[in-house]
Amino acid sequence: MLGEEELVKIFPDFVDLVQPSGIDLELDKIFIQTSGGSLIDNEKNLPNIEELEGPIYTLKPHTAYLASIKRKVKIPKGYTMLYLPRSTLLRSFISVQTAVGDPGFYGTLMFMIYNHGEFEYKIKTGDRIAQAVVFKVEGSGEYNGSYQEAEL
Repeated sequence: MLGEEELVKIFPDFVDLVQPSGIDLELDKIFIQTSGGSLIDNEKNLPNIEELEGPIYTLKPHTAYLASIKRKVKIPKGYTMLYLPRSTLLRSFISVQTAVGDPGFYGTLMFMIYNHGEFEYKIKTGDRIAQAVVFKVEGSGEYNGSYQEAEL
């Protein structure tokens, strides 16, 4: 795992968000699902989403949302990112569910946020919701999937 000294060199656009063992990621927008989707035979049929009005969002109990991250991420070849939720959210019954960032990925990160609690929770654009932890990857290729520079 890379520490802050290496992270500053590799991710200069995130210098102000570098922590001792990762990079904080700030909330940009929140979206709600407006239709169903499917994944049959690896054919992606993503649900439609609608942007909620911000910059302050109210997350309803037992409801899932998609969240976009403020800055686009460019993961260099030879590195991968794992995304973890900030502990303040977990202590507030809010989970942030993520995926792996592959070497060579460039674009806007989207995470799922879920309010597991019995009460509404408020969150604002710019709040730090997750932390990216970066690892070296030996002998890796580069991401060339459908989410490269994907539109929201």
